[in-house]
Amino acid sequence: MASLSAAAASSADSATISADACAKVIDGKLVAKQIREEIAIEIAKMKDAIGVVPGLAVILVGSRKDSQTYVRNKKKACEAVGIKSYEVNLPEDTSEDEVLKHIATFNGDPSVHGILVQLPLPHHMNDENILNAVSIEKDVDGFHPLNIGRLAMQGRDPFFVPCTPKGCMELLHRYGVEIKGKRAVVIGRSNIVGMPAALLLQKANATVSIVHSKTKNPEEITRQADIVIAAVGVANLVRGSWIKPGASIIDVGINPVDDPESPRGYRLVGDVCYEEASKVAGAITPVPGGVGPMTIAMLLSNTLESAKRIHNFK
Repeated sequence: MASLSAAAASSADSATISADACAKVIDGKLVAKQIREEIAIEIAKMKDAIGVVPGLAVILVGSRKDSQTYVRNKKKACEAVGIKSYEVNLPEDTSEDEVLKHIATFNGDPSVHGILVQLPLPHHMNDENILNAVSIEKDVDGFHPLNIGRLAMQGRDPFFVPCTPKGCMELLHRYGVEIKGKRAVVIGRSNIVGMPAALLLQKANATVSIVHSKTKNPEEITRQADIVIAAVGVANLVRGSWIKPGASIIDVGINPVDDPESPRGYRLVGDVCYEEASKVAGAITPVPGGVGPMTIAMLLSNTLESAKRIHNFK
Protein backbone atom coordinates (compact mmCIF):
# COMPACT_ATOMS: atom_id res chain seq x y z
CA MET A 1 0.00 0.00 0.00
CA ALA A 2 3.02 2.29 -0.33
CA SER A 3 1.51 4.65 -2.89
CA LEU A 4 -1.68 4.97 -0.82
CA SER A 5 0.29 5.82 2.30
CA ALA A 6 2.24 8.49 0.45
CA ALA A 7 -1.00 9.99 -0.84
CA ALA A 8 -2.37 9.96 2.71
CA ALA A 9 0.63 11.82 4.02
CA SER A 10 0.45 14.51 1.35
CA SER A 11 -3.27 14.98 1.85
CA ALA A 12 -3.12 15.27 5.62
CA ASP A 13 -2.13 18.94 5.48
CA SER A 14 -4.83 19.85 2.98
CA ALA A 15 -7.67 18.48 5.11
CA THR A 16 -10.15 21.29 5.53
CA ILE A 17 -12.76 20.44 8.08
CA SER A 18 -15.67 22.36 9.54
CA ALA A 19 -15.56 22.23 13.30
CA ASP A 20 -19.26 21.87 14.06
CA ALA A 21 -20.31 19.01 11.73
CA CYS A 22 -20.32 15.52 13.22
CA ALA A 23 -21.16 12.17 11.67
CA LYS A 24 -23.78 9.78 13.01
CA VAL A 25 -22.02 6.83 14.67
CA ILE A 26 -22.92 3.43 13.17
CA ASP A 27 -22.96 1.27 16.29
CA GLY A 28 -21.93 -2.28 15.35
CA LYS A 29 -22.16 -3.49 18.96
CA LEU A 30 -25.79 -2.46 19.18
CA VAL A 31 -26.76 -3.94 15.80
CA ALA A 32 -24.89 -7.19 16.54
CA LYS A 33 -26.79 -7.48 19.83
CA GLN A 34 -30.14 -7.03 18.01
CA ILE A 35 -29.15 -9.68 15.45
CA ARG A 36 -28.09 -12.14 18.16
CA GLU A 37 -31.45 -11.67 19.89
CA GLU A 38 -33.30 -12.30 16.60
CA ILE A 39 -31.20 -15.44 15.97
CA ALA A 40 -31.84 -16.79 19.50
CA ILE A 41 -35.61 -16.47 18.94
CA GLU A 42 -35.43 -18.30 15.60
CA ILE A 43 -33.27 -21.09 17.05
CA ALA A 44 -35.74 -21.61 19.91
CA LYS A 45 -38.61 -21.79 17.36
CA MET A 46 -36.73 -24.33 15.26
CA LYS A 47 -35.89 -26.47 18.26
CA ASP A 48 -39.56 -26.48 19.39
CA ALA A 49 -40.89 -27.22 15.90
CA ILE A 50 -38.51 -29.91 14.61
CA GLY A 51 -36.14 -30.67 17.49
CA VAL A 52 -33.06 -29.45 15.61
CA VAL A 53 -30.35 -27.23 17.08
CA PRO A 54 -27.87 -25.63 14.64
CA GLY A 55 -24.30 -26.90 15.08
CA LEU A 56 -21.03 -25.10 14.26
CA ALA A 57 -17.69 -26.93 14.11
CA VAL A 58 -14.46 -24.94 14.50
CA ILE A 59 -11.06 -26.36 13.62
CA LEU A 60 -8.06 -24.58 15.15
CA VAL A 61 -4.52 -25.59 14.20
CA GLY A 62 -1.62 -24.32 16.32
CA SER A 63 -1.60 -22.03 19.34
CA ARG A 64 -1.66 -18.46 18.01
CA LYS A 65 -3.02 -16.26 20.79
CA ASP A 66 -5.20 -14.14 18.49
CA SER A 67 -6.72 -17.24 16.84
CA GLN A 68 -7.44 -18.80 20.24
CA THR A 69 -9.18 -15.59 21.30
CA TYR A 70 -11.31 -15.52 18.13
CA VAL A 71 -12.31 -19.16 18.61
CA ARG A 72 -13.19 -18.56 22.27
CA ASN A 73 -15.35 -15.57 21.29
CA LYS A 74 -17.11 -17.59 18.59
CA LYS A 75 -17.82 -20.38 21.06
CA LYS A 76 -19.23 -17.94 23.64
CA ALA A 77 -21.40 -16.29 20.98
CA CYS A 78 -22.73 -19.70 19.88
CA GLU A 79 -23.66 -20.66 23.44
CA ALA A 80 -25.44 -17.35 23.98
CA VAL A 81 -27.85 -17.90 21.06
CA GLY A 82 -28.30 -21.67 21.43
CA ILE A 83 -25.97 -22.96 18.68
CA LYS A 84 -24.11 -26.13 19.64
CA SER A 85 -20.37 -25.73 19.06
CA TYR A 86 -17.93 -28.50 18.22
CA GLU A 87 -14.25 -27.74 18.55
CA VAL A 88 -11.09 -29.48 17.34
CA ASN A 89 -7.74 -28.12 18.57
CA LEU A 90 -4.75 -29.53 16.72
CA PRO A 91 -1.03 -28.95 17.36
CA GLU A 92 0.99 -26.71 15.04
CA ASP A 93 2.79 -29.68 13.40
CA THR A 94 -0.40 -31.56 12.47
CA SER A 95 -0.35 -32.89 8.91
CA GLU A 96 -2.67 -31.50 6.25
CA ASP A 97 -4.22 -34.97 5.89
CA GLU A 98 -5.16 -34.98 9.54
CA VAL A 99 -7.03 -31.66 9.14
CA LEU A 100 -8.75 -32.97 5.99
CA LYS A 101 -9.90 -36.06 7.95
CA HIS A 102 -11.56 -33.85 10.58
CA ILE A 103 -13.26 -31.81 7.83
CA ALA A 104 -14.54 -35.01 6.19
CA THR A 105 -15.98 -36.18 9.52
CA PHE A 106 -17.81 -32.88 10.04
CA ASN A 107 -18.98 -32.84 6.39
CA GLY A 108 -20.69 -36.18 7.04
CA ASP A 109 -22.10 -35.31 10.47
CA PRO A 110 -25.79 -34.28 10.20
CA SER A 111 -25.68 -32.42 13.53
CA VAL A 112 -23.02 -30.02 12.14
CA HIS A 113 -24.45 -27.31 9.86
CA GLY A 114 -21.41 -25.06 9.60
CA ILE A 115 -17.66 -25.74 9.46
CA LEU A 116 -15.08 -23.06 10.09
CA VAL A 117 -11.33 -23.49 9.73
CA GLN A 118 -9.65 -20.72 11.72
CA LEU A 119 -7.14 -18.83 9.58
CA PRO A 120 -4.23 -18.31 9.27
CA LEU A 121 -3.14 -21.95 9.01
CA PRO A 122 0.48 -23.01 9.67
CA HIS A 123 2.85 -22.42 6.72
CA HIS A 124 3.22 -26.08 5.79
CA MET A 125 -0.47 -26.31 4.88
CA ASN A 126 -2.16 -25.34 1.65
CA ASP A 127 -5.05 -23.06 2.64
CA GLU A 128 -6.80 -23.63 -0.66
CA ASN A 129 -6.86 -27.44 -0.35
CA ILE A 130 -8.24 -27.19 3.16
CA LEU A 131 -10.90 -24.53 2.50
CA ASN A 132 -12.01 -26.36 -0.67
CA ALA A 133 -12.53 -29.55 1.35
CA VAL A 134 -15.33 -27.96 3.39
CA SER A 135 -18.71 -28.96 1.92
CA ILE A 136 -20.18 -25.96 0.07
CA GLU A 137 -23.45 -26.45 2.01
CA LYS A 138 -21.56 -26.02 5.31
CA ASP A 139 -19.12 -23.28 4.25
CA VAL A 140 -20.44 -20.68 6.73
CA ASP A 141 -17.32 -18.54 6.18
CA GLY A 142 -18.32 -18.20 2.51
CA PHE A 143 -14.74 -18.78 1.30
CA HIS A 144 -15.37 -21.73 -1.02
CA PRO A 145 -14.54 -20.64 -4.60
CA LEU A 146 -17.98 -21.80 -5.78
CA ASN A 147 -19.64 -19.55 -3.20
CA ILE A 148 -17.52 -16.57 -4.31
CA GLY A 149 -18.20 -17.46 -7.97
CA ARG A 150 -21.95 -17.49 -7.37
CA LEU A 151 -21.67 -14.15 -5.57
CA ALA A 152 -20.02 -12.70 -8.69
CA MET A 153 -22.71 -13.90 -11.11
CA GLN A 154 -25.94 -12.11 -11.99
CA GLY A 155 -29.03 -14.04 -10.97
CA ARG A 156 -27.12 -16.52 -8.78
CA ASP A 157 -26.93 -16.49 -5.03
CA PRO A 158 -24.13 -18.03 -2.99
CA PHE A 159 -25.04 -20.49 -0.23
CA PHE A 160 -23.19 -18.13 2.11
CA VAL A 161 -21.78 -14.62 1.97
CA PRO A 162 -18.43 -14.09 3.80
CA CYS A 163 -19.15 -12.82 7.31
CA THR A 164 -17.27 -9.49 7.41
CA PRO A 165 -18.58 -8.06 4.10
CA LYS A 166 -22.05 -9.36 4.97
CA GLY A 167 -21.76 -7.48 8.29
CA CYS A 168 -20.76 -4.28 6.45
CA MET A 169 -23.85 -4.51 4.23
CA GLU A 170 -26.09 -5.25 7.21
CA LEU A 171 -24.87 -2.09 8.95
CA LEU A 172 -25.66 0.00 5.86
CA HIS A 173 -29.14 -1.55 5.60
CA ARG A 174 -30.01 -1.20 9.28
CA TYR A 175 -28.92 2.44 9.32
CA GLY A 176 -31.07 3.14 6.26
CA VAL A 177 -28.16 4.05 3.96
CA GLU A 178 -29.39 4.17 0.37
CA ILE A 179 -27.16 1.97 -1.84
CA LYS A 180 -29.05 1.72 -5.12
CA GLY A 181 -27.63 4.09 -7.74
CA LYS A 182 -24.99 5.46 -5.33
CA ARG A 183 -21.24 5.58 -5.92
CA ALA A 184 -19.30 3.23 -3.67
CA VAL A 185 -15.56 2.85 -3.20
CA VAL A 186 -13.99 -0.22 -1.61
CA ILE A 187 -10.41 0.32 -0.45
CA GLY A 188 -8.59 -3.02 -0.52
CA ARG A 189 -9.20 -6.12 -2.65
CA SER A 190 -8.57 -9.11 -0.38
CA ASN A 191 -10.50 -12.33 -1.02
CA ILE A 192 -11.89 -12.15 2.51
CA VAL A 193 -13.27 -8.59 2.61
CA GLY A 194 -12.55 -6.15 -0.21
CA MET A 195 -13.46 -8.25 -3.22
CA PRO A 196 -16.69 -9.79 -1.82
CA ALA A 197 -17.72 -6.36 -0.40
CA ALA A 198 -17.40 -4.86 -3.90
CA LEU A 199 -19.50 -7.70 -5.35
CA LEU A 200 -22.19 -7.22 -2.69
CA LEU A 201 -22.39 -3.47 -3.31
CA GLN A 202 -22.70 -4.17 -7.02
CA LYS A 203 -25.48 -6.71 -6.35
CA ALA A 204 -27.23 -3.95 -4.36
CA ASN A 205 -27.02 -1.74 -7.50
CA ALA A 206 -24.26 0.66 -6.45
CA THR A 207 -21.66 1.85 -8.96
CA VAL A 208 -18.46 0.43 -7.51
CA SER A 209 -14.76 1.33 -7.76
CA ILE A 210 -11.98 -0.60 -6.03
CA VAL A 211 -8.97 1.34 -4.78
CA HIS A 212 -5.81 -0.72 -4.12
CA SER A 213 -2.04 -0.40 -3.77
CA LYS A 214 -1.52 0.19 -7.50
CA THR A 215 -4.29 2.81 -7.81
CA LYS A 216 -3.18 6.24 -8.95
CA ASN A 217 -4.90 9.19 -7.16
CA PRO A 218 -6.78 7.08 -4.55
CA GLU A 219 -7.83 10.24 -2.71
CA GLU A 220 -9.58 11.68 -5.75
CA ILE A 221 -11.48 8.44 -6.48
CA THR A 222 -12.51 7.97 -2.85
CA ARG A 223 -13.76 11.56 -2.60
CA GLN A 224 -16.43 10.80 -5.22
CA ALA A 225 -17.99 8.03 -3.11
CA ASP A 226 -21.29 8.18 -1.24
CA ILE A 227 -20.26 4.94 0.50
CA VAL A 228 -16.71 3.94 1.47
CA ILE A 229 -15.71 0.51 2.79
CA ALA A 230 -12.06 0.59 3.94
CA ALA A 231 -10.33 -2.78 4.37
CA VAL A 232 -6.57 -2.56 3.86
CA GLY A 233 -5.02 -2.87 7.31
CA VAL A 234 -3.15 0.47 7.21
CA ALA A 235 -3.72 2.64 10.28
CA ASN A 236 -5.40 6.02 9.59
CA LEU A 237 -4.77 5.74 5.84
CA VAL A 238 -8.00 7.49 4.81
CA ARG A 239 -7.91 11.13 5.88
CA GLY A 240 -10.75 13.61 6.25
CA SER A 241 -9.77 15.17 2.91
CA TRP A 242 -10.52 11.86 1.16
CA ILE A 243 -14.17 11.95 2.24
CA LYS A 244 -17.09 13.45 0.35
CA PRO A 245 -19.21 15.51 2.81
CA GLY A 246 -22.12 13.38 4.04
CA ALA A 247 -20.68 10.03 2.87
CA SER A 248 -21.23 6.81 4.84
CA ILE A 249 -17.99 5.19 6.01
CA ILE A 250 -17.57 1.54 7.01
CA ASP A 251 -14.11 0.97 8.50
CA VAL A 252 -13.06 -2.69 8.58
CA GLY A 253 -9.45 -2.05 9.70
CA ILE A 254 -8.28 -2.99 13.20
CA ASN A 255 -4.70 -1.78 13.60
CA PRO A 256 -2.68 -1.59 16.83
CA VAL A 257 -0.77 1.69 17.18
CA ASP A 258 1.65 2.55 20.00
CA ASP A 259 0.03 4.47 22.81
CA PRO A 260 2.11 4.93 25.99
CA GLU A 261 -0.98 6.22 27.83
CA SER A 262 -2.92 3.00 27.29
CA PRO A 263 -2.43 0.28 29.95
CA ARG A 264 -1.67 -2.21 27.13
CA GLY A 265 0.86 0.14 25.51
CA TYR A 266 -1.18 0.32 22.33
CA ARG A 267 -4.67 1.18 21.13
CA LEU A 268 -6.69 -0.02 18.16
CA VAL A 269 -7.49 2.29 15.25
CA GLY A 270 -9.13 1.76 11.88
CA ASP A 271 -7.99 2.34 8.32
CA VAL A 272 -9.87 5.66 8.43
CA CYS A 273 -8.66 8.59 10.52
CA TYR A 274 -11.77 8.78 12.72
CA GLU A 275 -11.14 12.25 14.19
CA GLU A 276 -10.95 13.83 10.74
CA ALA A 277 -13.48 11.69 8.89
CA SER A 278 -16.20 12.00 11.54
CA LYS A 279 -16.25 15.76 10.94
CA VAL A 280 -16.93 15.32 7.22
CA ALA A 281 -18.89 12.07 6.86
CA GLY A 282 -22.63 11.67 7.35
CA ALA A 283 -22.22 8.33 9.16
CA ILE A 284 -19.20 6.31 10.29
CA THR A 285 -18.33 3.11 12.16
CA PRO A 286 -16.03 3.43 15.18
CA VAL A 287 -13.03 1.13 15.77
CA PRO A 288 -13.40 -0.88 17.88
CA GLY A 289 -17.19 -1.42 18.16
CA GLY A 290 -18.11 -1.10 14.48
CA VAL A 291 -17.61 -3.97 12.05
CA GLY A 292 -15.87 -6.34 14.52
CA PRO A 293 -18.96 -7.47 16.49
CA MET A 294 -20.88 -7.85 13.20
CA THR A 295 -18.51 -10.51 11.85
CA ILE A 296 -19.36 -12.99 14.60
CA ALA A 297 -23.09 -12.09 14.43
CA MET A 298 -23.02 -12.93 10.69
CA LEU A 299 -21.29 -16.24 11.39
CA LEU A 300 -24.17 -17.14 13.73
CA SER A 301 -26.65 -15.95 11.09
CA ASN A 302 -24.99 -18.11 8.40
CA THR A 303 -25.02 -21.16 10.71
CA LEU A 304 -28.74 -20.72 11.41
CA GLU A 305 -29.40 -20.20 7.69
CA SER A 306 -27.53 -23.44 6.92
CA ALA A 307 -29.51 -25.47 9.46
CA LYS A 308 -32.79 -24.05 8.09
CA ARG A 309 -31.78 -24.88 4.52
CA ILE A 310 -30.56 -28.41 5.31
CA HIS A 311 -33.76 -29.22 7.25
CA ASN A 312 -35.99 -27.27 4.88
CA PHE A 313 -37.30 -25.18 7.78
CA LYS A 314 -38.89 -21.89 6.80
